[in-house]
Amino acid sequence: MAVKSENAGEVARSNGGSTPQKRRLISDAAAVENMSLISTPMKLKSPRRCVNSSPNSGANGIEMEINEKLMSARKSPVKKKLCDSFKSKPNWNPQDVEQMSAVREALHVSTAPSMIVCREDEQKKVLEFCKKNLEEEKAGSLYVCGCPGTGKSLSMEKVKHYLVDWAKEAGLQQPEVFSINCTSLTNTSEIFGKILLKLQPRKKLNGSTSPLQHLQNLYSQKLHSSGMKMMLIIADELDYLITRDRAVLHDLFMLTTFPFSRFILIGIANAIDLADRFLPRLQSMNCKPLVVTFRAYSKDQIIRILQERLMELPYIVFQPQALELCARKVAAASGDMRKALSVCRSAIEILEAEMRESVSKMNSASAEQGLFDQQGASAFEFFNSQVRVDHMAVALSNTFKSPVVDTIKSLPQHQQILLCSAVKFFRGGKKDMTVGELNKSYMNICKTSVIPPVGTLEFLSMCRVLHDQGILKVGQSRDDKLKRVTLKADESDVTFALQGVRFFRNCLQ
Repeated sequence: MAVKSENAGEVARSNGGSTPQKRRLISDAAAVENMSLISTPMKLKSPRRCVNSSPNSGANGIEMEINEKLMSARKSPVKKKLCDSFKSKPNWNPQDVEQMSAVREALHVSTAPSMIVCREDEQKKVLEFCKKNLEEEKAGSLYVCGCPGTGKSLSMEKVKHYLVDWAKEAGLQQPEVFSINCTSLTNTSEIFGKILLKLQPRKKLNGSTSPLQHLQNLYSQKLHSSGMKMMLIIADELDYLITRDRAVLHDLFMLTTFPFSRFILIGIANAIDLADRFLPRLQSMNCKPLVVTFRAYSKDQIIRILQERLMELPYIVFQPQALELCARKVAAASGDMRKALSVCRSAIEILEAEMRESVSKMNSASAEQGLFDQQGASAFEFFNSQVRVDHMAVALSNTFKSPVVDTIKSLPQHQQILLCSAVKFFRGGKKDMTVGELNKSYMNICKTSVIPPVGTLEFLSMCRVLHDQGILKVGQSRDDKLKRVTLKADESDVTFALQGVRFFRNCLQ
């Protein structure tokens, strides 16, 4: 299915191809007729909504730089920029090794874009928090959460550089910066030793004092902490520090509460309610960290991010309709930008294989006839060098299609409703729930949709069936309602399997 939009239409018209837009859309639609796409058209939002609507102009250079970028984006809408740039851009040649390498690099997850779009509000909140604490020389903690692939880590890297540059321009002492991915730790308590090593590289500890105790003593007395720099700690994959007694995670955040602490702590993880569940004592002491949530990317945001990456290339790689199809499917399934980049790279590989096969056939045919039609080969390259909707459809199918998806599609309706209930519950960041809680969530969906629910015994039977199929995991307990339930299937697989039905699509929104 090809999705028609004002933006896509303008870009397509500027490609210079001789095939009319209508005919191309019809052929694209035929190529993906069997794909289970969302039938309800979604209204495109203005790209302006991805940026701050009313930035405050500041006296310092960093804030002015951010505001200038935002104002520049407003004066030159994405639609007009793309249309103008596409007019002067030729089609790319997938057989050119350098061009192929450049495209793959532009769409790789590890390639950091020069400017992070659609996350200006979140970055501004974090930056303002850090600037205030740095000016007042006051410790504090902040928790950044959100679904995977929503730009959390990338945004914090940008904030780190913004803060250091701002401090330099404002004439303040630049903070020590310590970034760590907690999955790299061999032991969770090792993080305190690494912080101390960054803070005091030449400090040697005696055997009786642990790094944590030394940090606690250091920030308990003014004499020890005076003259020390402020320190920005960015701890990614923070949920890795969750232990059975929660001591490491709690002690890390407690370091920001000591009377002479110099820490600004930013923790990053996926779970939205981590602070509430694992740091209850901080809440009772009125020291709960500030929470900044990164929501899943919408279709329009995914399109804009892909366009920003591709605009740096001097040639056209994707048909606009192909990008929109990718964005629509990924946004409906998970809103994970990493998944969108992966799908685009997969679509490029499909185009590359197709062209390689076609050129091979043309060479064979020309060899048999004793001639080679250069004009025909050039025309073939011109009309087939862009990634089309059918390439993207195959890439999406390969990415999301799995045996689990087929199994979920074939389940009875009430088992599918049960799965929707579980997915909605686990989106809050919780890792498990009781059968009783799952039943309550299931009953709420049935009541809202005016569908008669099944009885308790049949509900328990459905849980066992889904457990046997590897979609749910049901634990052991004497009381059936207290059995712990976890979702074994990937959330994106469940969403992808059920999004073709309007009822389930509404349930999962």
